Parts: sequence; structure tokens; C-alpha cells
Amino acid sequence: MITAVTEQVRMAQNAIAAILSAETAPIQALFLNAVARWRAAGLAVCGLIEESDGPAESRCSAGSLRNLVTGERFAMYLDEPPAHTSCHLDELGVTAAGESVLEQIAGSDVVVLSKFGKVEAVGSGLFCAFEAAGALGKPVITSVAPKHSYPWERFAPTATMIRAQQAEIDGWWKSIAPAVLRQGLAASGR
Repeated sequence: MITAVTEQVRMAQNAIAAILSAETAPIQALFLNAVARWRAAGLAVCGLIEESDGPAESRCSAGSLRNLVTGERFAMYLDEPPAHTSCHLDELGVTAAGESVLEQIAGSDVVVLSKFGKVEAVGSGLFCAFEAAGALGKPVITSVAPKHSYPWERFAPTATMIRAQQAEIDGWWKSIAPAVLRQGLAASGR
């Protein structure tokens, strides 16, 4: 699903970073650490973190998404999958989570979006938040499972790919921070 907004996103992609990994919990922990550090430095951070609270015996890691500003949680796990699939992912829950951050993005310095996955690959789920952040030129950090790397590369062909290490996240942020902070100061009139 390519739109005019998607074209604007492509123009701002030097500020997008993605960790290519199928591991959910360690990536979300890295994101939470980065959020804490950015907030301690006075940055406004918004977005969504995935919390795996689905059944322990399940092969599906879907649990919930937590809004980093409000703390609101959005269920992503269906007890019974829809008839057409064996996947327990609740696409409507993921979409509601994405919509919950839309008004927060403009006032943020950096946006953390837990994952670009199969629902985002078809223009649903958190896709609206990815588009909004890109259209506003906001830095975004996310993760992408290897099996979704092709749709990710189509959406964000010039995004920076980083390893799942705090030093890599810090290096990405340091490479874009001066421009981001200038943009934030100019927008706020400071």
C-alpha cells in the first residue's frame, strides 16, 4: 500500500533505524533501556513496547502493546484465531495501539515502535504510526523479523539497519541527534 504519505516517509528515512531480529523480548528490553536514557536526557519519547503476556505454552509471542506515554495496554493475542488462519495475532488490537500514538508523535523527539511485522507489511497494525512519524520527519526505531525484511525494505529502503546492542542504538541516535534537536528547537520556537 503506497500512498502520498509513504513518499514523504521515504524522504525522512535517514532518521529510521531497525533491528533485524526474530527475538522479541531482548529487543523490547533494549528499547525500554533506550527510552529511559532518552527521557533522562530530557527527550520526549512516544511509541509502543511489546510485552509478551500470551500463554506460556503458546508458540505465538503476541501479548500486548503498551503506549509509552499513557501506559495504556492493547491486547494483541486472540484466544481463538480467526477461521482463515492459525495465527492468534489480534490485528485490530495492534491497529488500535498504532492509532493511540498518532497524536503524540508531533510532540515527540523520537518514536519507538515495537515491530514492523506481517500486519504492517500489508498497511495495517502500526503502519499508520510509521507513516505519521515519517511524514513529520520524526526519528523512529523499530525491529523487523527477518521474514518481513522484504516489505520493510520496500517501505523504508534507506533505513539504517543496526544490531541488537545498546551501543548500536546509541550510535544511531548520536548520528541523528544534532539534526533532530535543531528541528525540535525550531519547531518549538526555543
